[in-house]
Amino acid sequence: MPELPEVENARRLIAEHALGRRIADVDDSDRYVLRPHPPGELKAALTGRSLTAAHRRGKTMWVDTSPASGPAADGAAAGGAAGPELGIHLGMSGRLVVTGPDGTVIEAGDPYRYGGQGRNPVWSRFTLTFADGGSLVLLDPRRLGRVRLNPEISELGPDATQVTFGEFRALITKGTIAVKARLLDQSRIAGIGNLLADEILWQARVSPLTSVGQLTPAQVRRLYQATTAVVAAAIAQGGAHTGEIIGERHQGGTCPRDGAPMAHAVVGGRSTWYCSREQPLTKTRRPGFSGRRAGQRARNTAVGHGHAGGGSNR
Repeated sequence: MPELPEVENARRLIAEHALGRRIADVDDSDRYVLRPHPPGELKAALTGRSLTAAHRRGKTMWVDTSPASGPAADGAAAGGAAGPELGIHLGMSGRLVVTGPDGTVIEAGDPYRYGGQGRNPVWSRFTLTFADGGSLVLLDPRRLGRVRLNPEISELGPDATQVTFGEFRALITKGTIAVKARLLDQSRIAGIGNLLADEILWQARVSPLTSVGQLTPAQVRRLYQATTAVVAAAIAQGGAHTGEIIGERHQGGTCPRDGAPMAHAVVGGRSTWYCSREQPLTKTRRPGFSGRRAGQRARNTAVGHGHAGGGSNR
């Protein structure tokens, strides 16, 4: 599933290859992917405009649009105020395909995992056709992506690439939920999905089952450093699937560092893999906690609690 790195590369694809190209036509006929917009609404809103800037927070991206110019659909007036924001969420399997004026095709988003099926035309859920003959297409085999105008992002936390250590510490350490589930909570820190969370916890040598209220200052520091390093590396290497531990997330897998068997659990409803030796679940007493309070926090450690907002995680 596309996580922050895949979405960032899709945003860069738009920024580098789709801006400034006038939209001549829009295929917005997929009622499910474009809900709540009825067919024709995005066509009327976007035809005659150009994409002007691409943005992202977490796994949500949106694109600014220009005032309408040239032939505009449904009699929309040319010129005037800037157009609506075009929101794109890749869901579980979304991939953007941009075709240039010369026919060159460039893609970004979910890595191909569809066997030898190639690019099925049925997967085209939304298409912008540019006046220069090129296009931007959302491919989505599982049909779980979303396209909408003026997307709401106020409920998302700070982006994982921009969060400061002070923000990270304040957002991560309060409560009794398991740390893996907290990392998946998009209202706290936006962009971390299931693969990134397992890689971050492995890099930091922290058990995914640890209650956030039991994290030591050293563990919090390691988690922050791992988050910034893992996300940056995944963007550079093409996606969350490139992490060191990802290929060992299966029965019989072994830790890339010490060769110990990988352990499995379900945390926050998500399949979770970790090193059985280097990521033990330890109960610690944070400074200022009474023994009874610390014990209660340990008993309340929430394996399976929590909500990964802003989309599903594999």
